[in-house]
Amino acid sequence: MKCQKCRNLDTKVIDSRITEDWKSIRRRRECEKCGARFTTFERMEFVNFLVTKNNWEKEMYDRSKLQRSILKSFSKRNIEMDRIEQMINDLESEWASNKKWITSKRIWKDVLNKLKYMDDVAYIRFASIYHNFESVGDFIKFIKIEFE
Repeated sequence: MKCQKCRNLDTKVIDSRITEDWKSIRRRRECEKCGARFTTFERMEFVNFLVTKNNWEKEMYDRSKLQRSILKSFSKRNIEMDRIEQMINDLESEWASNKKWITSKRIWKDVLNKLKYMDDVAYIRFASIYHNFESVGDFIKFIKIEFE
């Protein structure tokens, strides 16, 4: 595992714990060069389904793509990474248990639904991309509908 501070490849595991949902392992690591400590999560890869996009193209589901989108919506917000991981794990379990494919529209709607109860700002940021807001008026209309 690469150190986030100095990019050294030699790190050691200080502590390992199974997460509450039993789906991943949390590891505390320490860089052997600079001594920096950081946390990593390891999880079993179990999600394997197709995503049908708006133009009917299909692609394999990519967790990292979804995770990047969600993390952007939480930029400079105070949220624990564990909560985001748990949200994605829950959604993936739901999607994988239903079918071998899912629409991108369903993914966005499900994420929006979860974000609504986690953080108002992240919810609005994510919605602005999903609904393709083009002006301040679009934000205002959305906020009035959702929060009044």
